[in-house]
Amino acid sequence: MNNIDAIGHVTGQSVYLDDIPLQEGTLHALAFGSDIANGKIISLDVQTAENFSGVIKIFTAKDIPGENRIGGIIDDEVLFARDEVLYIGQPIALIVAKDDYSARKARKLIKVTYEEREAITDPREAKEKGLLLFPPRTFESGNIEDAWSKCDHVFEGRADTGGQEHLYIETQGAYVYPLENENLKVHSSTQGPTVVQKTIARVLGLPMHRIEVSVTRLGGAFGGKEDQATAWACMAALASRKLHKPVKISLSRPDDMVMTGKRHPYSSDFRIGLTKDLKILAFETTLFQNGGAATDLSPAIIGRSLFHITNSYHIPNVRATAYSCKTNLPPFTAFRGFGGPQAMFVIEAAIAKAAELLNIPARIIQEKNLIKENDVFHYGQTAKNVHAAKSWREVLNQFQVENNTKEIEDFNAQNPTVKKGLAMMPVCFGISFTKIPMNQARALIHIYQDGSVGVSTGAVEMGQGVNTKLLQIASQFFSISPAKVKIETTNTTRVANTSPTAASSGADLNGNALLDACDKLLLRLKKTASKTLKTDIGSIEIIDEIVFVSGKATSLKWKKLIETAFLDRVSLSAVGHYATPVIYFDKTVEKGRPFAYHVYGTAAITAKLDCLRGIYSIEKVQIVHDFGNSLNLMIDLGQVEGAVVQGIGWMTMEELRFSKKGELLSNSLSTYKVPDIYAAPETIECKALETEGPELAVLRSKAVGEPPLMYGIGAYFALRNAIRAFNPEAHIGFDAPLTPEKVLLSLYSVTKVAGTM
Repeated sequence: MNNIDAIGHVTGQSVYLDDIPLQEGTLHALAFGSDIANGKIISLDVQTAENFSGVIKIFTAKDIPGENRIGGIIDDEVLFARDEVLYIGQPIALIVAKDDYSARKARKLIKVTYEEREAITDPREAKEKGLLLFPPRTFESGNIEDAWSKCDHVFEGRADTGGQEHLYIETQGAYVYPLENENLKVHSSTQGPTVVQKTIARVLGLPMHRIEVSVTRLGGAFGGKEDQATAWACMAALASRKLHKPVKISLSRPDDMVMTGKRHPYSSDFRIGLTKDLKILAFETTLFQNGGAATDLSPAIIGRSLFHITNSYHIPNVRATAYSCKTNLPPFTAFRGFGGPQAMFVIEAAIAKAAELLNIPARIIQEKNLIKENDVFHYGQTAKNVHAAKSWREVLNQFQVENNTKEIEDFNAQNPTVKKGLAMMPVCFGISFTKIPMNQARALIHIYQDGSVGVSTGAVEMGQGVNTKLLQIASQFFSISPAKVKIETTNTTRVANTSPTAASSGADLNGNALLDACDKLLLRLKKTASKTLKTDIGSIEIIDEIVFVSGKATSLKWKKLIETAFLDRVSLSAVGHYATPVIYFDKTVEKGRPFAYHVYGTAAITAKLDCLRGIYSIEKVQIVHDFGNSLNLMIDLGQVEGAVVQGIGWMTMEELRFSKKGELLSNSLSTYKVPDIYAAPETIECKALETEGPELAVLRSKAVGEPPLMYGIGAYFALRNAIRAFNPEAHIGFDAPLTPEKVLLSLYSVTKVAGTM
């Protein structure tokens, strides 16, 4: 089945926030942010700006009727700074004007006097000064202290990964207008409608039922709208509530880049120990997460890092400690992979260093240590339905990796200034929210009198195709034409208390809730059919909109069945609920079963490097991926391709840079480079691993949003291998992204590159 949104997207009919028709009298809001990274606010003068032509009102913290608090996990973030500012771009005031032009002009007239303080931007420096967002966590298994003495080889090092700008095409925004009886309607570009609803209620001092949040779709999110969409919706809601007018806020690209958080940068130390037969016996790491100025989602992200610190490998003795460090940068936030990629880079760096010092290919160590059935993860979960080795073998066989390796060796021998490198990247990624209560969802179904069906869930469509999958589920379950099914907008009045569409769990949670509702309705319809046809309910089936009895078609069709049920006063509406079973986690011992299942896969990546200029290309990405029983393979393959390119961008060219004073230097598309058509791999080939999906995946179709991003990590190590083919003595460390500048320095230098050891 094709993506149901495809035609709308390419013809411009799809409705995003900026496509919502504006009501008469709509006002436009613009945030005023700090221009220093750390300081005390001495004075704030908004009078001149408020008197500017076209300006209606300027709101500050003193205008908030409820709480000036928007923190989710930890209550440490304010909507508007009042006494101090902690990062450049932190909102201090909100300008509301008749038009965006007047608001922008007025913003330049606001005057703030600060008592500036030193800015901290480095997580290691923050840790040394005791600046942590919350206490550290340690995951441990086996006996790490005893294990070192049993290792034949022990290697130490450091690994650094930079942040990443989400660069969703649709920037942050919201449109809010008052309804009767002092209610508010909120259109928000958010992954978490309930989070927006709950936080607006908190800021305005209202009960949640007064706030209706509606989302049609997002123009991209990648995690950047899971938590950070909330502030902008709160600002628009505050202004609308106070002024009794419709208010819209839509960030410009420069404002969005400066004022919002990115993927967390990490700096990590590692120590790895191997036996003489190359089994990894011990692995220890310390992660320094740059959390920014407030907690945001950092606790959950750092937790997922700890869960994924061993990637696809079974290591009996592990100790991983993570610090979330408070710096004077915008609060870093969710990004596709949610801490998993940063952790996987560390273990892959440790293996690469061991392999280089042992003078063997890293893939020998990788293959020897792949996790197997019934191995126990370092957090206590027993590995079931493991496909790590199977996907590895399939890549070797289907893509003839050994032949490719020989061809690369021959190419490198014949070309002194152009080199190629190949790297393997296995992936093992757990599926579920690691905060157990978030693993629940609801769905609402109406069957109308003509047999058409309306479906409401908590899932937010943001380009990943979840609407198509949900439509398929309803269509297949009732065995009716997809044309008879409509997926409604995501709305907190129809479906309440939703979890964000994140953690690759949108289809699983909402799809299973939908199945629960479908099951209730189908049972009612079968009772109606058995009564009408005077037969046993157990003999009833509906196939292609025809009622069958004991395998034989009857004259009773879907539409007539619905009409009959309605006339017989049978309820044609149902609510479904789903809570992921079997998962649990005890934080007091950091052990449990946090994931419903794991997604596996392996990629072989080939890079080509111009050693005179440091310019490179990714020639081939060849993947065998574990989709389970895919609901829609075309959509899933699209997710793989997009994720891979996004991962390669993070690893190679997307360099997020801040000055020592906390100023974002990569603040535009001229200074922050994302992959374009010329930077994308020449070939991306993905083959589905033949497996039976797990029961807890919706219709056994595994989640696909986040896991493929980690294949992009292999591009870093493929490039690294190409560099070493040119200069075996190169000391290039492990400092991502590996930009052309860093590559060029590495090619002709045996000194340490900044940020490595």
